Order: sequence, then structure tokens, then C-alpha cells
Amino acid sequence: MVVLAASICTKGGKAVVSRQFRDMTKARIESLLASFPKLIPTGTQHTSVETADVRYVYQPLEDLYILLITNKASNILQDIETLHLFARVVSDLCRSAEQREILKKEFELLGAFDEIVSLGYREQVNLAQIRSVMEMESHEEKIQEIIARNKEAEAKEELKRRAKQLEMQRREQQRRVAAGGPGGGNYLGGGMSGYAPVPQRYDAPVAPIARTASPATSSVRAPAFKGSGMKLGGKKTRQAELLDALGGDALLSEDMSTPGTPVVSNTPEPVAPPAPKNDRGSLPPVHAESVHVVIRETISAEMVRDGGLDNLELKGDMNLQISDPDFAKVKIVLAPAAVNFGPELQFKQHPKVDKFVANRDRVVSLKDPSKGFPVGQPLAVLKWRYAGKDESYVPLSINCWPTPSNDGTCEVNIEYELENEGVTLHDVVISIPLPDGSYPTVSSHTGEWALNPSVHALDWNIPIINIDDRSGSMEFSVGGDDPGAFFPVKVSFIGEGTIAGVHLASVTKVETGEEVVYSEDATLQIENYTVV
Repeated sequence: MVVLAASICTKGGKAVVSRQFRDMTKARIESLLASFPKLIPTGTQHTSVETADVRYVYQPLEDLYILLITNKASNILQDIETLHLFARVVSDLCRSAEQREILKKEFELLGAFDEIVSLGYREQVNLAQIRSVMEMESHEEKIQEIIARNKEAEAKEELKRRAKQLEMQRREQQRRVAAGGPGGGNYLGGGMSGYAPVPQRYDAPVAPIARTASPATSSVRAPAFKGSGMKLGGKKTRQAELLDALGGDALLSEDMSTPGTPVVSNTPEPVAPPAPKNDRGSLPPVHAESVHVVIRETISAEMVRDGGLDNLELKGDMNLQISDPDFAKVKIVLAPAAVNFGPELQFKQHPKVDKFVANRDRVVSLKDPSKGFPVGQPLAVLKWRYAGKDESYVPLSINCWPTPSNDGTCEVNIEYELENEGVTLHDVVISIPLPDGSYPTVSSHTGEWALNPSVHALDWNIPIINIDDRSGSMEFSVGGDDPGAFFPVKVSFIGEGTIAGVHLASVTKVETGEEVVYSEDATLQIENYTVV
């Protein structure tokens, strides 16, 4: 068989993408494509048509045609098989068979066409091999990259360790100098009495020698002095003689490993306070007004891969923070919930807060209207809890579908969809376990992905999931034929909003009914979110 060209054209015969495998002029291929729609017979189901010079083997592709132009001596059965492979490559690389999507992926398509046909003759390749070539990924290369990253991490740890060791040496040297080191002058002033401080050891001046070893192991050191100050007389103790015999390294090791005599340094170094833990992730900051309401929800869900829930538990609380005494006597009106949990969602209010009925007024206020909320300290005014197995309440649904192939690999399709429009999810990570010793070949994905070598899993990272961008999918192939090896799928995220739909509608003063400016910080966190 000889394939002259492979093309994707419109119903009118205009070329969208075309690849010629034999020497043909542009005018010639445009003429062949322009005459093709006129040759298609009506009322038949044939997928090939011949002229006096060439044969067209074609297949409809929604509003387009994908066709091969071959010579008349070509084997039509092989041509049809090749055409089907071309169509599978197009559907694999393009999300849809629209002209705009085809033009967007034209360079990838042309590269894939060259892998299927070379100089007019069909190559013995399949779709998986074409994917591997197009992605230009190698399992050996990935292993080497992981090894290189591990070496880089070890080198960074070694640099930190050496920097810490050098910092400890510098501090120890400062302590020795402050305790009576060189430059302090003679005892009793200016050398008038002849008494001078006697160090515990003395190193003769040594000419500097260029070394390549670390300063931590260098034998050229400044005179070392213990923190006990000077001693009158030239008699050394047994400990000092032993330290002189062992040298400066032993003294340094002793000073670094065992606590010495406390010495007050002349230049104390400031100690930085520990950095606060950031558990908000990428959530935008909220400016706190005089009336500030903090709403926290936690969810624990265990979903079944075939559908349904094993367990779903939702817990939440509302904390009121008032910083201005003028706004102590207020009442909070909650907006109607978008999702009706019914009586299964149980509310519990603070003992001093009036009875809260979820399906009536949805008002949070004190039992005694003459009193006010505490000022300057947060107060948990309301709590709620839900436990059940209704999967319609989960904020994010995950569908993981591994399909074993006949060549010892698995095609894994996984997708997500936002189910609750009242929350926006940030920093989403979907972790899919991988079979031991296998590395994935990702063909399509939303967001970013990376290998997690610590647990041998593929981490799929989506920065944000909201109403405007509520779904996504990933497809990859990996060695192994056990679908159970890809579970449990673990999910982590930080959410903005609440699943129970608890958020403020207004805050008003109890006495005057005047509305008060307030701020609200509602977040959703997870304890456990898995698909088993």
C-alpha cells in the first residue's frame, strides 16, 4: 500500500490539516480535496471512492471528514485499518472534533501522522506506542530524575547541617572571647605588675595553608579558652593536659556536645519567634470588622468506588468576635440554606443564646436582650452536626475507573465534579496509588500532576474548583492489571464556604434595629476524604 496523503477537511473540501507522504504540490492536494465531496455517492454506506488516478478512503468526523488518499493498487483493507488508527489518534489528542480544536492541536496531529505512516508505508505501531512517542517520556528517565531530586535534597540537608555547625562554632568563639580572650589587656592594668592571664593552651603561629576541606575539620584554629576566665600560676590541671594532648578538635567537640559554664555574652543574639502555622492555604485573607464571625466546618467522608457512601460526618461551629462595645447587643440573621438537610442536621446553641430553630427564623441572639455578647474574646454561639450516608451532600465527587488491557497495562480514567455550589475548593490534591515498580504515562489531564515517591502515588493538583470551573478529568496508562491497586484514592483541600449553608444575611442592633457592618470568614477543612 502507498498512502499519498492524510487529511482532515471540511464538508466543502477545504483542508484543515493535511500531511503529504509523497512529493505532491500544494495545488495538487488542494485540487484532490476540492473534488472529493463531489465524488461521495448519496444513499450508500461506502467509505471509499475511486477516480482514474487515486482512491479516497474516508470517515465522517462530526462536521469534518478524515480521509486517506492512496494509489489504486493499495490494499483497501489495510487502508481502512490505517484510517481507523488515524481517527483514534485524532480523538485522543483533541477534546472535540471541531475545526478550532483541530487547528489548536495541528502540530501534535502532524507528528502523530508521521509516526503512523512513513514515506507512504504503514508503520507497525499502536495507539499506546504513539502516545509514548508523542509524550517523549521514559520510565528510566523518571527514575533518574527521582534519584537526582533525592541527591539534591540530601545535599541541601548536608549544607544546612554544615551551616548550623559553623554557626555553633562562631557562637562558641564569641563566648570564649567575651570570657577573657585576647585583646583584654594585662591583669592589674597595662603590664605594671607583670601578671598576665595564662591560657589553658597555646598554639604556635602557623602559616596559612590553602585547604579544600571543610572549615569544620581544619586543624588551624584560633586559641581556645574555657569559660572559667584566667588562672594565676603556670600549673596545668590533668584535664587541661589531656585537652592539649588531644588538640583543638576534642575541645571543640566537648564544647558542642556537653553544657559548659554559663557565660553571659556581651552581644546576645535575638531569638526569632516560631513562624505561625498557615492552615488557610490559598484562601484569600479576610479583614476583620468590629463584628467578626468565624465559621469552621470539618468533613469526613469515605466514598465507595462503585457509588454510594460508607460514612459521611459533618461538624461545624460559629464563633462571634466583637471588638467594639457599641456593638455588643446585636442579633445575627442567617440566610436560608441552599441545601435542605432536614432534621438530620442537628443544631446546638450556647446556653445563653436563644433557642435556634433551623427551619424557622434562623436568628442567633441572646436570651436576655438587655445583655450583650462578650467583647474582646470569641464566643462559640452555634454548633451543628450531620452523620449519614446520603452521597448528595458531598462537596466533591470522584470517579476513578481503571480498565485492564490485554498487554499487561491499565488505562485509568479519573474525573471530579463539584457537587455543592456553596463552596469553593482551593489547593485540591487527588492522590492515586500506583502499582509497585510502575510509572504512569499521562495522556490528558486538567491542572498539574507529579509523582509522590514517598508513597508511590500520582498526585493530581488542581489550584481551584468553583462554579465556573467545576469539573476535570485525567487519563493515564500504567503497568499492572489489578484495578484494586489504584485505591484508596485520597483527597485533600481547603474550602471557602460551608456545606450546611450556614452564612450571614445581616447583623442588626437589638435596641434600634440598625444594620451593623460585619465580616465573615467561612472555611471548610477535611479530616478524611477517600474513595475505597
